[in-house]
Amino acid sequence: MTELLYLKDSYLHTFEARVLRGDASKVVLDRTAFYPEGGGQPTDTGTLIYEGERYQVYKVKREGGEVVHYCEGAELKEGDVVRGEIDWQRRYTFMRYHTALHILAKVLFDEFGAVVTGNQIGLEKSRMDFDVANFDRSVLPEIEAKANEAIAQGHEVKIYTLPREEAFERVNPRKTRIDLIPKSIREIRLVEIVGYDIDACGGTHVANTREIGGIKINSFKSKGKRNKRIEVVLSKSSQGD
Repeated sequence: MTELLYLKDSYLHTFEARVLRGDASKVVLDRTAFYPEGGGQPTDTGTLIYEGERYQVYKVKREGGEVVHYCEGAELKEGDVVRGEIDWQRRYTFMRYHTALHILAKVLFDEFGAVVTGNQIGLEKSRMDFDVANFDRSVLPEIEAKANEAIAQGHEVKIYTLPREEAFERVNPRKTRIDLIPKSIREIRLVEIVGYDIDACGGTHVANTREIGGIKINSFKSKGKRNKRIEVVLSKSSQGD
């Protein structure tokens, strides 16, 4: 089984690992900092380096319980020790967007009782789908302002894992449906925006909300009576850029 380094350190973007299995297009490692696409967050990309040769990783996916790195021409075999390098600017953009969406979800829930039903993070923009009644575009300036206020407050972001029962006690069950997580998963990873929000999440995040910079609501769509979609873009650069 591959050790998922990104779960403990979102900022880790270089690492060493041993090849468990490999062929000309796929590599499985004993440990990785590459995020495999899932949960609305895209795959990391980057490079695997072995004996001076660089192999471009263009996709990482979970397959049959394994984390598979796709890299053409990587003739790596079991036991080879490689160095992994993640495309940091891509990863950091996803981190900023992911934490921003958590803040947006908190604003929507607090102000309108909206519950998130889906999301998709991107490099140029990100979106969130949510279930809510009595909601229209007239409230968008208020939502944007409240989200940016929280971002500017500079909340620390902590990531940790708790036993399932303890995690249930920490989150709002109406906002975070931990009960939908398979019962076989006994440890729940939580992302806490200190003094503001706490949620179950498996993605990568910034360490402080100020790193987000700010967001701007780019578009709004009503996809049904209760199904709404907000699209946001990052409105300011970050010191980490």
